[in-house]
Amino acid sequence: MATAAVATKTAWKLQEITAHSSSVSSLVLGKSSGRLLATGGEDCRVNIWSVNKPNCIMSLTGHTTPVESVKINTNEELIVAGSQSGSIRIWDLEAAKILRTLMGHKANICSLDFHPFGGFVASGSMDTNIKVRPSLPFIYGHESAVRCLRFSPDGKWLASSSDDHTVKLWDLAAGKIMFEFAGHTGPVNMVEFHPNEYLLASGSSDRMIRFWDLEKFQVVSCIEEEATPARCVLFNPDGCCLFAGCQDALRVYGWEPERCFDVVPVSWSKVADLSICNNQLIGVSFSQSVVSSFVVDLNRVTRSGSGLQGLIRDDRPPAQQLPPTGSSLRRIYERPSTACSKPQRRSPSSEDDREEKESTAEIQNPEDYQEIFQPKNSITRTPPHKSENPYAPGMGVDSPFAGIARGEPEPVQRPPLASSTPLARTEPSAVIPAARNEPIGLKASDFLPAVKNQSLAEIVDEEAVSQIRKGHDTMCVVLTSRHKNLDTVRAVWNTGDIKTSVDSAVAINDLSVVVDLLNIVNQKASLWKLDLCTVILPQIEKLLQSKYESYVQTGCTSLKLILQRFLPLITDILAAPPSVGVDISREERLHKCRLCYKQLKNISNVIKNKSGLSGRHGSAFRELHLLMAVLE
Repeated sequence: MATAAVATKTAWKLQEITAHSSSVSSLVLGKSSGRLLATGGEDCRVNIWSVNKPNCIMSLTGHTTPVESVKINTNEELIVAGSQSGSIRIWDLEAAKILRTLMGHKANICSLDFHPFGGFVASGSMDTNIKVRPSLPFIYGHESAVRCLRFSPDGKWLASSSDDHTVKLWDLAAGKIMFEFAGHTGPVNMVEFHPNEYLLASGSSDRMIRFWDLEKFQVVSCIEEEATPARCVLFNPDGCCLFAGCQDALRVYGWEPERCFDVVPVSWSKVADLSICNNQLIGVSFSQSVVSSFVVDLNRVTRSGSGLQGLIRDDRPPAQQLPPTGSSLRRIYERPSTACSKPQRRSPSSEDDREEKESTAEIQNPEDYQEIFQPKNSITRTPPHKSENPYAPGMGVDSPFAGIARGEPEPVQRPPLASSTPLARTEPSAVIPAARNEPIGLKASDFLPAVKNQSLAEIVDEEAVSQIRKGHDTMCVVLTSRHKNLDTVRAVWNTGDIKTSVDSAVAINDLSVVVDLLNIVNQKASLWKLDLCTVILPQIEKLLQSKYESYVQTGCTSLKLILQRFLPLITDILAAPPSVGVDISREERLHKCRLCYKQLKNISNVIKNKSGLSGRHGSAFRELHLLMAVLE
């Protein structure tokens, strides 16, 4: 009887798998579906699994040292892995190929996180540095190893925790620290943003979980673990409570006032990550090469109320204590209406790209790969309906999930789950889309004679042809002129002088020719030079303000390449002390940097004004605004 009573609340062990040929060093769950699991091992591989299925779906290779940190993005389309040597690799899971290799850290990668809306990846290392790539022009850091990184739900802030006992909050747009939270007496191993409110939770080896108010920058409450420190934390999707994965149990906490709502005994030892799917909490743990997964039925877990007897650490009588959520006490995040963008793949031109070629994605289970990563199939990563429990097969009637498997209604309503497919956004009406079914500014009706009653009139063939031929000669002149201009630019291009060919395109004073040329230059980043930027930047400013979507897209791509390759160089040269003596080459380079800086400042005003747009344009402009934050 005692065993049966415990079984109604303890975690149900789903499976145990041998994940690697050597010890597992890191693992992470996909947060949107709870069905995707990634493991990193000392065998230098990253293996992808479907929870509750025994076979590996995909094995990613390329790292030459043990993989010590992995992270899956919000849409579960990308995965990033950091190694002991400090290298980072990003893979596209749907395309089964590597996208980028990032270098720069000098020691082990301890933590990674994807930006919720843009194509940025944050990395923290044992070298005490934090980098946000691709190429944000500033580096954050701590005094000791950086253990955890988290972007805020609105994508504006980055929280970091470290072995130096501190938690830091960084403003990405301003490129500087907002506040340093002190109070922990041991290494801070984890941070987690509240899904809605300006609230941050941090867990430390000192066995304390602290809640920080991000408006007043002060501690809200502190909870002391009874025996062992929490190994991972996760807020409930509606923000009503915090789940803490400890070595011996799952604990459910409230913070205003601090209290423990429930304790679920779990023997998962080194629990590494938590995820919530279909009102079930999934937890994964590892020991040597074995990974175990567990499920807790949240319908049987108390997530609100007065807390367990004796665990309320508050001097006020229970009748005067505040409600557990505190939803009316703090500001709510304002999330931009935009979808995640994938990091762009670079053209092969460096040693990093040679390493990318050596990285592979071995699909070991094609059936599961098609089911998980092909969104056109009927089965997707989106969790099943609440009456379709994905973990029901093989469970007996005594299982705490038996009722769910039989389709019994759930007493607790869950918030709607976001689909992994982004919603279509309407572009501003002033922008002419790149994909059209008819020429720009031309309508078929304009070529037909105007009649009062079109349905009753008979159009003579000769009259129709006459109308169609109107303006034909003019159009031929325009197209012939453009063809001649492109031939001129191409002739200069064939001499190998890229700068002169760009000068000739700009001198023609036709943006369409500039766009055609930039679409070629953008495909090979190695063609970009500093003197080329001085000529292109004024043209980019014009393209960004064009009414044609294709012009805006080309301008954004070119500007992003310039910012990633040259902005750190420009800021470093301008900040360097003046040289002693005469250095003509340095003076020329300094002059080019000043000119580029002035042009970038002008463009930054355009970017700032357009960053409030919705859809693809807004997403691109917001990403550029972050890259240009150092100019403000």
